[in-house]
Amino acid sequence: MNLPLTLLAFFVAISVLIVVHELGHYWVARWCGVKVLRFSLGMGKVVCSRKVGPDQTEWTLSALPLGGYVKLLDARSPDIGELSPEEQKREFTQQKVWRRIAIVAAGPFSNFLLAVLILAGLYVYGTPEPSTTLRAVPEATAAYQAGFRGGELITAVNGSQVRSWTDLRWKVMEAVIGKVPVRLDAQRPTDDSSRNLVVSYVLPGKLISAEELEKNFMGKLGLSPARPPATISKVIPDGPAMKAGLLEGDLLMEVNGLPVLDGLAFVEMVRAAPSKELKISGLRNQKVFNVVVTPETQLENGLAVGKIKAEIPSMPEMIISRDALPTAIVKGVAKTWDTSIVTVKMIGKMIVGEVSIKNITGPITIADYAGQTARAGLIHYFQFIAFISISIGVMNLLPIPVLDGGLLLYYAVEMLTGRTVSGRFGEIAQRVGVAILMTLLVVAVFNDIVRLLS
Repeated sequence: MNLPLTLLAFFVAISVLIVVHELGHYWVARWCGVKVLRFSLGMGKVVCSRKVGPDQTEWTLSALPLGGYVKLLDARSPDIGELSPEEQKREFTQQKVWRRIAIVAAGPFSNFLLAVLILAGLYVYGTPEPSTTLRAVPEATAAYQAGFRGGELITAVNGSQVRSWTDLRWKVMEAVIGKVPVRLDAQRPTDDSSRNLVVSYVLPGKLISAEELEKNFMGKLGLSPARPPATISKVIPDGPAMKAGLLEGDLLMEVNGLPVLDGLAFVEMVRAAPSKELKISGLRNQKVFNVVVTPETQLENGLAVGKIKAEIPSMPEMIISRDALPTAIVKGVAKTWDTSIVTVKMIGKMIVGEVSIKNITGPITIADYAGQTARAGLIHYFQFIAFISISIGVMNLLPIPVLDGGLLLYYAVEMLTGRTVSGRFGEIAQRVGVAILMTLLVVAVFNDIVRLLS
């Protein structure tokens, strides 16, 4: 792990998301005429501050970077003295309930809006994605039983068009969570290279448990993106491959009598055979050749793996998916909505016990993902920020006291009954809410540490 880059990527992402969330509260409060006393990035002790504007709003940087807040003029605050008639008009609790709802809801809404804008921008710019062409399908999988063999180009899932592997994975995951059959429309290659046969395949809807969604559930179904043939693109001097006589351009067909499906399969065969002889058959200039190579043993994360010091392309076929701005915005909204719904469903399954609380992640895992995506490139990093922004929006809307969702629940009760929630009830609920959040934080950090150690 590149610790400096990981920490920088994490704090940049979190800071952006906090500022966007709190700016939502800030701007709508100003629009509703409520006085804003402080805008803080961070929690706890104020490190530095500056007062700006006609209301002399205090913009501060606080000691604890994980969080932020907007402090409004609120008569319930113990540090607020007697208010003048003019200030009473701008005090938060004196506002009509729909204005209070708008101010509170503006934070999560800003996170959703940020996600839509980022995703739309990426759709316009164009993102490299693996295509939906399938790799050879293992026999003991649901995809094989449904009729897939490999080489098919999947074009739709349950009637919804898919153009990239990310779209395909997402649509399949939605169907799995909803426990409905997965109908896959695909183009199957034929003997006539100018034609493709369009076929529909159906996978049962209850093959994958919700817990397995955190793992390679597509691989368990038998669905993996196609890889290029096992062709050597470079031979490193004085390595096992060169000593065995392998050359650039060699097409590797068999290892120890077993067929080599593609480049990734060959790499996996070599990695699984450290210091063991491998009998390799292949094609060189359309002629069969045979060599014996013994992979060197190297340690990776404490495990012995084989290396022959040759480069074999194994990345899937990539496509560039671009959209016009109107289409990109629609897709950004749809993706944000779909992600939010899936997140809510997963939370619901945790509550009823269908999904383990081991799936709860905390700041350590989020920081790790931030570092990984930053190293992978800006496109992946922006995608990470968009999805974390959606998660923050959803989490803040949960009906837990001290969160925005808890306040919205209070105001919904007020609209229905015509009475505000009593101060005593609010205090008790707030303590319960803090206890719930602290418990979730402890569980999340514990899960993070377990993942890190494992």
